[in-house]
Amino acid sequence: MIVGLAFVVVQGSDTLHAITLLEVFSKKFQQLGEVLGFLGKTSDVRMAQYESEARIPKHDLVKEMAGIFDVSTHALTVPDIDTYIGFMHTFFALEDMYGLKIDEMDGEVVLRLDKSDYSTYSSMNKMLRAWLAEAKKLENGESTKEEYDDWRYKCPELDTHQIWAKVPSQEISDMLLAGLKEMEKEEKKQTKRKKKK
Repeated sequence: MIVGLAFVVVQGSDTLHAITLLEVFSKKFQQLGEVLGFLGKTSDVRMAQYESEARIPKHDLVKEMAGIFDVSTHALTVPDIDTYIGFMHTFFALEDMYGLKIDEMDGEVVLRLDKSDYSTYSSMNKMLRAWLAEAKKLENGESTKEEYDDWRYKCPELDTHQIWAKVPSQEISDMLLAGLKEMEKEEKKQTKRKKKK
C-alpha cells in the first residue's frame, strides 16, 4: 500500500517527469508499477519507459495513474490544445515550466512572466517581445498575414530581433570530435616519424 502519496512539480520538466513520488515503498517505480498491475522486474522497466516517454501508456492506465496521484488525466498527458480543457492544461504546464502567471489588469485577465526567475524571464521576455514586434508590424500594415505566419512557423529562423546560434546535433558534434581526434593522432604519428629521421 502506498504510504502518504505526495509529488513535487520540478520546473523545466515534462509532466510525467515532473511527478516525483516522495513517500512510497523503497522502490518507487517498481512499487507504482505493481500497484498498476505489472509484476516483478517488468514493473520498474515499464514505469521507466513511461517516464522516459519510450512508451506511452494507454488511456485506461493513464486514468488509473491519475487516480493514484489524485490529478486529472490531462495533467499526465501531452496537452490537447484542440479542446478548452487541454488548452488550460497547456497553460498549467507553462506555469510550472516557465513561470507563466495569470493576473488581472484593468478588469482583463492577462498572462505575464514571473520576474523572480530572471534567466527564464529574460529569455522568454526577449522572445515574446520579438513576437509582439512582428504582431505590431502586421497590425500596422507593415507586413502581410503571410509574412507574419511565415515568421511564426519558422521561428526562430526568421527572427531578426535576437541573435540565434545554430548548434549542431549531438551526432554531428560527436562525428566532428572523432574526426579531430583522428587528425590529432595522425599529426602525432607524423611528428614521431620526423623525429626518427
